[in-house]
Amino acid sequence: MFDLFRSRAKAVKIMLGALLTVVALSMLIYLIPGTGITAAESGDDQVVAEIGKSNVTVGEVQQQVRNVLQNQRVPPEYAATIIPQLVDQAIAERAVAYEAQQLGFRVSDRDLADTLRSFSFGSLPPDQYQQYVEQQVGLTVPAFEDNVRVKIFEDEIEAIVVEGIVVTPAAAEAEYRRRNQKMKVDYIGFSPSKIMADIKPTPEEINAYFAKNKGFFTVPETRDLQIILADQAKVADTIQVTDAQIQDYYNAHKDEYRTPERVHARHILLSTANKPKDEVPKIQAQAEALLKQIKSGGDFAELAKKNSQDPGSAQKGGDLGWVSRGQMVKNFEDAVFTLKPNEISNVVTTEYGFHIIQVLEKQPAHLQTLDEVKPAIIATLKNQNVFDRMQELADKARAELAKSPQNAAQIATQLNLQYMVVPAYRPGSPVAQLGSDPQLLAAVQSMKAGEVSQVLQAGNKLLVAVVTGIHPPHPAQLAEVEDQVRQQYLQSEASRMVAEKASKAAELLKQNGGDLQAAAKAVGGEVKSTDFFTSSGAAEGIGSAAILASYFNQPVGTVFGPLPATNQTIVGKIADRQDADMSKFAQERDGIIEQLKGKEKADRLTLLEDSILTDLIQRGKVKRHQAVIDRLIAQYRG
Repeated sequence: MFDLFRSRAKAVKIMLGALLTVVALSMLIYLIPGTGITAAESGDDQVVAEIGKSNVTVGEVQQQVRNVLQNQRVPPEYAATIIPQLVDQAIAERAVAYEAQQLGFRVSDRDLADTLRSFSFGSLPPDQYQQYVEQQVGLTVPAFEDNVRVKIFEDEIEAIVVEGIVVTPAAAEAEYRRRNQKMKVDYIGFSPSKIMADIKPTPEEINAYFAKNKGFFTVPETRDLQIILADQAKVADTIQVTDAQIQDYYNAHKDEYRTPERVHARHILLSTANKPKDEVPKIQAQAEALLKQIKSGGDFAELAKKNSQDPGSAQKGGDLGWVSRGQMVKNFEDAVFTLKPNEISNVVTTEYGFHIIQVLEKQPAHLQTLDEVKPAIIATLKNQNVFDRMQELADKARAELAKSPQNAAQIATQLNLQYMVVPAYRPGSPVAQLGSDPQLLAAVQSMKAGEVSQVLQAGNKLLVAVVTGIHPPHPAQLAEVEDQVRQQYLQSEASRMVAEKASKAAELLKQNGGDLQAAAKAVGGEVKSTDFFTSSGAAEGIGSAAILASYFNQPVGTVFGPLPATNQTIVGKIADRQDADMSKFAQERDGIIEQLKGKEKADRLTLLEDSILTDLIQRGKVKRHQAVIDRLIAQYRG
């Protein structure tokens, strides 16, 4: 694809190899403070970074942010977090492209055209191509094609870097063994949560802890609130519904109150689903035997519990509740609607199997009377009007509060609404009847003293709040944060005691030759054992085996710890080992080889990229405009 200087092709590969050779030194320099990418102001606010004569623009980064949010389904609130990563990625890509050009690589117009034709839109007429790139890709045509050239450079460099990667059969076998060898461990777990339950701090200890850590405890800004609340249920109770309204509604909705013919039935099912045909006669014979038993006085419900294979009704004695026509398969429906109350059917065959049915009650189709449905009609009529009434009352409350914010209690009484006083409301704190309502939090955060909120909705309630006082943040007194101080003291003490016990257990294990029981007894712990697990699996009771990965090549009896595990610290020893089962190696070998090649490829490319970038930074070819990046991040945080 490239118009390379053919005489230099070998030299280019040698130079790239040399770059790989000095990677370690380059990365060392790169990581030393003060030698990183320089932060510089740019006269052009749209330029995020410069690499040689190539620029990374704000527009390109914004488009990448949109792509990440849409394609990878990242929540919008993370946009500001990913911007520095996207900038670093763009700089690294252009750095590789810049170095490729310096080494003699070229991308001709024909190379670019060939690559563009591989895109679904690459063969469009020029005007449609431009429209697609600008609208769908979000870049100008020159900026888009510049990015494509960068990608071509990257691909060609990548092809050279990964050339010659070889994974030997011995390496693949070693990797298979590493992945599939197993071990089990005995261990003592020290859990802070369990220790916390036994800590009983004295008032003197709490006072001393607070005095020592007073600077960490502050009371945030709080606001005193008065709230007028319109609750749906309570407002509905005030709405009067007349008998005439109830009768009119009943007359207009009679079809809704017609009950079809229905029966209350129970059954026993012996299923034939997924059974061999030669078993069906045996199942039918079992059903006939059960029917005979029932008709001889057997308890239907008990026989259903023991024999019915209908999971939905068996444990209820076969009870199906009330059923109407159209809810059951035809044979079952025909049988159940011909039976009289307490009558038992013969064996009924359906596609599900064999049924024995009993009708308990029968109810003909009828129109429910007004008295039967009156409570439901009243509730419906109230609900139809309650929201309008709530809004009307809340709007009146807000209008009156705006005139007299000091008279919230009187206004609530006049409108027959609830009145609440919320002293020292802080962000995120729950309010009685409202919980931690986000609308209330958002509304009052920026309100001034005496200011009235808009009408807010909290679940099935409407409310209006007035701020009656604002208390600025201040250093806490113990009485204000005592619960928080106590909790932090308990956590601190529990962590200290866990560390002490774990360290003591580990020391005892070294001294007594790995006698875990003796160590557990000395520190008041309990010895537990895992099943066999692999290095990429999970150890029973411990969690991820990653914390023990370095011990998989250690002999049985090796002690370990203290190690941080899930919600605990562990100390223990290797109890047993299992070598990998090699019977599946042949079928997994090719996949392992490809995975190892992929890892080696990624490692080489990362090292090469770092070495190129380090070199360009030292030569002043890379400029990163941090002020522009910060402004861009601020847009997304805002």
